[in-house]
Amino acid sequence: MKLKLDLHDIFNKGHEIDKALRGIIDEAVQKKAALVEIIPGKGSGALKKKVIRFLDQKEIKQLYHRVEKDGDNWGRLFVHFRHEAPAGRRGRGR
Repeated sequence: MKLKLDLHDIFNKGHEIDKALRGIIDEAVQKKAALVEIIPGKGSGALKKKVIRFLDQKEIKQLYHRVEKDGDNWGRLFVHFRHEAPAGRRGRGR
């Protein structure tokens, strides 16, 4: 499952940006999404830096596996998640 967050409509509303980012990260964790695509847009790059700073916060960083910057479109980021299998379901051969 892939989720997508486009920040174009709220690019100049700092509080709403943080709220939207937190919401999409929480949704990804809840739904066990493998990938979140975040589109800060190209612009000056300030919004992309804000998104990266948000993702680098300790309490947020522990929720995802890695961040990938799109090599073809520098106005887009991918946040990859690795969800653990429930206890008791790993590698049990019966």
